[in-house]
Parts: sequence; C-alpha cells; structure tokens
Amino acid sequence: MSVIQKIRDKYAVTIIVVICVAIASFLLQDAFFGKNSFMRRNTTAGKVNGVELDQAEYMRRIQIAENNMRSQYPNMDDQMRESIRERVWEEFLTEQIMGEQYKKLGIEATDAEVVDQFYGKTVNPIVAQQFSRNGVVDRDAIRNALSQGNSNPNLRESIYELQGMVAKYQQQLKYVTLIRQGIYYPKWLAKQDQADNSQIANISYVSVPYATISDSAVKVTTAELQRFIDEHKKLFEVEESRRVEFVSFDAIPSGADSAAAIQQIVALKQELDTTKEIAGFINRNSDIKYYDGYVSKNMVNVPQKDSIVNLPVGSTFGPYYDGNLIVYAKMVDRKNLPDSVKVRQIVIASGPQGGIPDSIAKKRADSIAVALRGGANFQELLAKYSDDPDKENNHGEGYITPTAQAFPEFKEFALEGANGEIKAVKTAVGYFVTQILEQKNIGPAIKVAYLGKSVDASKETNNTMFAAASDFASKAHSSANDFQNTIQKEKLNKRIADVRPMDFSVAGIGQARELVRWAYESKTGSVSNVFTFDDKYVVAVLTNVTEAGTAPLSAVRPQVEAEVKKHKKAEQIIAKLKSPASLEAAASSTNQPVLKAENVNFASPFVASLNFEPRVVGASFNKNWGTAKVSSPIEGNAGVFVIKVDNFQPSGQQPQDIATVQAAYEQNMRLMLDQQLMPALKKLSDVKDTRSKFF
Repeated sequence: MSVIQKIRDKYAVTIIVVICVAIASFLLQDAFFGKNSFMRRNTTAGKVNGVELDQAEYMRRIQIAENNMRSQYPNMDDQMRESIRERVWEEFLTEQIMGEQYKKLGIEATDAEVVDQFYGKTVNPIVAQQFSRNGVVDRDAIRNALSQGNSNPNLRESIYELQGMVAKYQQQLKYVTLIRQGIYYPKWLAKQDQADNSQIANISYVSVPYATISDSAVKVTTAELQRFIDEHKKLFEVEESRRVEFVSFDAIPSGADSAAAIQQIVALKQELDTTKEIAGFINRNSDIKYYDGYVSKNMVNVPQKDSIVNLPVGSTFGPYYDGNLIVYAKMVDRKNLPDSVKVRQIVIASGPQGGIPDSIAKKRADSIAVALRGGANFQELLAKYSDDPDKENNHGEGYITPTAQAFPEFKEFALEGANGEIKAVKTAVGYFVTQILEQKNIGPAIKVAYLGKSVDASKETNNTMFAAASDFASKAHSSANDFQNTIQKEKLNKRIADVRPMDFSVAGIGQARELVRWAYESKTGSVSNVFTFDDKYVVAVLTNVTEAGTAPLSAVRPQVEAEVKKHKKAEQIIAKLKSPASLEAAASSTNQPVLKAENVNFASPFVASLNFEPRVVGASFNKNWGTAKVSSPIEGNAGVFVIKVDNFQPSGQQPQDIATVQAAYEQNMRLMLDQQLMPALKKLSDVKDTRSKFF
C-alpha cells in the first residue's frame, strides 16, 4: 500500500497531464487527419460552383465509360482514354451547371411525367432507343422490363438508371424550350434591316495608310501599353498554360539497323516464294497484316506501284522501302471486278446470334429467291420477312466495293456474280437473299501479299541517343541560359510548345504526359532531366508560366505595341487632316490621291478595294453627311479615311417577306443557341479544374 500511496503522492499530477494529452490528441485527430481536416491530402479533382468532384468518384465514372467503350473498341489507345476523361469531366460540369439552372427556374420532371415517357402516347427517345426492333418501339418489351425489375435486382438498377436519364432529358428539354421561346426578332427591326440593305453607296475617299509613318517615329511607354490591356481585357483573356522549349534526341535507325532488317526479310524470301498458305505465313512473319481481298488497280497506293501491279501471279517484287518498312510484294491473284456494285437483299437471321434454326432459314431463303426470280414484289417480301433492322431506311438496298467491310461470301457474290443474278448467300449471321442490280466500272483488280519488316533502332542506337541526351542535360542543367548556350554551341534544333494542365501529348513528341506534369511542378527557368518517350529522348526548359485571366504585357507586348502605335499614328494623321472642307483638301494636305469604291453595302463590313473596314461602311450611310458633305477623318483598320458619298442606288435585290426574314433570323439564333448555350453558362460559373494533380 505504501508503494501505491507513494505513486499517488509523487506522480498524480503527471498521470493526469498524460491522460489529458491523450484525450486531446484523440479529439484533435479528426481535425488534423479526418475527412474535413486541413492536414488531409486533398483528393478533389475539380469543383463547380462549390460542388466538388472527388478523385475516386471521377475515376469510377471514367472506369464505367471505358468499360462501355471497350464493348465497341476492345483495343483502346491513349487518345481514346484521353477523350473519355474529357467527356466525363464535361458531363460533371453539365450536371452541376444545369442542375443549378433547373433549381433556380423551378424546372423538374415529376414521377408521373417520367412514367408517361415510358407508357404514354409518345415514348421518350431514350426509351425508344433501348426498346426498338426494326425501327418500331416494342411496348410489350417496355412493360415486361418494368414488371420484371421488381424481382430482378440487376434489371431494377438498370431501370432506375434509365428513369434518371429520362428525367434529365425532360428537364433539359424544358429548359432549352424556355430559352428558345425567348428568341424574338421584332417586326420593326426586320423592316429597318431590310431598308438598310435595300441600297448601295458609291463613294470617293482619301486614305492615309498608317505605313506612311514609320514605327520608329512613334514612341510608346510601358504605362500606355498596360493601360491599353486594362481597357481591352476581353481581347487578352488567356487560359492557364506553360511554355516549354525542348531538344529531342531521336533514336533513328542506323545503317547497321537497316542492314539487320534487310537480312531478316531476305531470309524469309524463299518461303514467301514457295508457301501455299500465304495468309498464315504473312500474318506470322510480317508487320503488314494480310488483306484477303481485291483492290482495284487504280486504287493501289504504294511505293513502286507500277512494278507491283504488273507482276505476274505468283511473282514477287522487292525489297523496297515504304516509310520505315522494308517490303516484299507478292502477286497472289488478279481478276476483273467492278469498283462498286448496287445490290438489294433480304436478311433471314439464323445461328447463335439469334433468329430461326438454320434448316428453316435456308428453306425460307431459297423460297424467297425462287419467288424473286419468278417476279415477286421485292418490297413486299422485304417488309414481311427481312430481319435487317435498317430495312425501312435503306429499303434493302446498298453498295459493295472490293475494299468494303462485309461478310466475305456476300461480297464475293456481289463482285463476281452477274447483273440481275439472285442467290441465297449463307453468312455467319444467316442468309442474305441477294440480287445484283448494277455493277459499275469493271476493270483489273489485284490481291497482293506484303511481307514487311519495320526498321527499328537497335539497343546500341538507343543507347547512343540516350547518352547524347544525358550529356546535353549535364551541360544545360544549371540554368535556362546554359540550356540556350549549349543548344547554340552544339548547333541543335530547339522546339517550342505551349501546354495546358490536362494535355497528354506535346507537338513534336507525341504522348508526353510526364513532361506536362513536370512543367506544372517546376519554376520558370528550370531544366529537366532526360525524358524517355518511345524512341525520343527529350530535355526541356520551362520558359514561361501563364496563369488564367488577363495576359501579362510580357506575353502580348508585340501585338499591344502595334495596336497602340496604330492609334498614335491615327491621332497624328487626324491632327494633320483637321476637318477638311473637301476631298481635294484632304488629298492635298496628306499627299494622297482621291480614290473610288463602288457597291458599298451596309450589310457587309468588307469593301472590294479596302478589305475589312466596318467604320468606313457605317460612315457611308451616315444621314448627317448624306451626299452633300465630306466626312470627318475616320480611324480605320489600315489607315485614316475621309469619304464622300457620290450617290446611293437600289441594291437590285428583291425585298423578302418580313415574316420570312423574321423566321430565318430566329432559326439562325436557335442554331447559335445550341452551340453557345453551354459554353456561355460555363463562363458564368466558378469552375476549378484540378485534375492534373492526379494524372
């Protein structure tokens, strides 16, 4: 007891402090490391009007989109993935921006309305797309799907998703309809425009080009240039970007690499000459896959074309170069074939993909072929029997060419059959009862096998280029000046690229996401290590950082300086002209001739002899001057003008009906609305794109 008492007496305060610290640490843990803590790693991929898109949710959406894409394109490339990432981001923006618009305006799609889009008189287009057969909405299939959804969890989830899509469609339809109904072209304005465009002006003028004053004679200050930017900010809005300059050391195949590729392909030549299984041999050994089809002699587009198309069957030509390939060409066969064939067909589906049993399908197809040969009405048989889902649009007709993607048996009959011939052709999906309607431009067609080997840079060549890039990087790594000096000293070719946060490719390199990420993580003047991109070794320097907003003067100085100098020149010319009493007086004071321009039209800012001069066009129809007075000096695009209208004449165009003019204008505005509505709403929203942190 004495030991316990001693601990109580000596360490009670210490123990209480330790317990308090532990409790405080536990309570503060969430503040530092919890979901909303300031120490938590930010996982926001982007934000729209305060609504965040978490990186995990963004990746989930991308994965779903990629899975859907793979059903159509199993071999997705980097460009497709980049496109999907952008599309998913745009969908998120649309969801949030439009959702906010719907909320402000009280636009919603009720449950009853969504149900009506499935069962009502007019089925929603999204539903129709899911439940159509041969172009006709299958209402029984809709009812069955909705009823089965109660007992099938997977189907129920799909139905919920479809209902959500329908609800969004209806909200968007209401919103766009509301905006479109606000488009109106007043009758009085249509009449005014018609009156303005009913006549043309013929004018005389004196033009004093800005080029008559040298640039060196006009001085501008930095303050004047900056003031011009401040007064015209809309002209200088820029997106966030980085400018990189880089040197690329390309691993180009050497002479030894070419010799090795030639040796490899020559070793296969004997087998190419003798093999009976040409397709299998080519597909096993060639970098050019075998095309088992005929190409019109006129459509062949390869190097050494004349030597290849005239080869005897079984003969070979080569080797020859085709880009980075070394190739042998072997003539497999030649025929006279049409370059296009018009056919019509009735499709009887059978086999594992669906349709009736093959034996029944064959009898039906043969019977239809016999009926057609006997003069039966094709369209009636098509409507009654064909399983072609697009038959109502194409009426069973189409065109086949030697290079078309089609079932080989069907294509062979169309190309090699006789005009008017009818045959039931068996394919992988059933029987095509086909009639050849017209064969055009029958001529020589050839089937050629190409044995090609790419000439790639060897390991030694790649090592040499990497060593050169590394040597350059070591000399240039200290600063941007060292980078530039080393380029000049070694007489290398420098390239420049402007990149944005979510760019995945760079002009002159290709896929180069690592370089883009480096540019956004570095400071101006930083020099990179060696990047490896396929057969390129790249060293870069970051030369400029541009933040979103108004461009800094340093980035746009040449164009701003040119514009400010133009205004100053205009002031000098106008001061010299003063208020001329006549064109002759203006010509005399500036030593410029009096010229003429005819057919000036108020509707067009272009004048044949002046190019784009909207102020001159507007002044030509100024009622205060008419045909009696000389205009005041006009500051134009190419110079300062003084004009006098010689006369007005009818334009010669028949005036359109006012209602037609109104309808045409409103239709054009609706087309513009479809293109510009979403970009305008995005511009009005607070969008923060931070996806580049994760890619």
